Amino acid sequence: MICPACKSAMLVVEYHNIELDHCNSCKGVWLDAHELELLLQAHSFEETKAFLDDILSSEEAASSEKKRGCPICGHKMRKIAIGRQPAIVIDVCPDDHGMWFDGGEVNQLMRHLARERPQSHDSSERVIGFLEEVFEAPGQTGAGGREAPAES
Repeated sequence: MICPACKSAMLVVEYHNIELDHCNSCKGVWLDAHELELLLQAHSFEETKAFLDDILSSEEAASSEKKRGCPICGHKMRKIAIGRQPAIVIDVCPDDHGMWFDGGEVNQLMRHLARERPQSHDSSERVIGFLEEVFEAPGQTGAGGREAPAES
């Protein structure tokens, strides 16, 4: 699969039997339809279906960011804002093929959900730790307090 943000080849990362497409160049993540729901359920986040329905039915957010094409169908994706202060703006395929998260946005979403929808503390820390290790944005500090290695 080709990254919708930087056009690099993406890697497939398997986590809890869920295949996540990850761009090693820009650190973005593509989640096919229903993979976010599976990821949230794997870590005991409650009300995942209602949360995802809210995302998919949301009005498009105002954004100065260029619209990206869906890596599956090529259609321009909608910009959807999740949460506030600051909002996380993700790209959602209008044909329900999936969602694109720029580098660091999956981590931001999981932290937002941990604050808004409390569940087992251990469960949220495990998923956030995994996501920070694998999907952190370039230049972010990882869970161990060190800066992520620079890509060459």
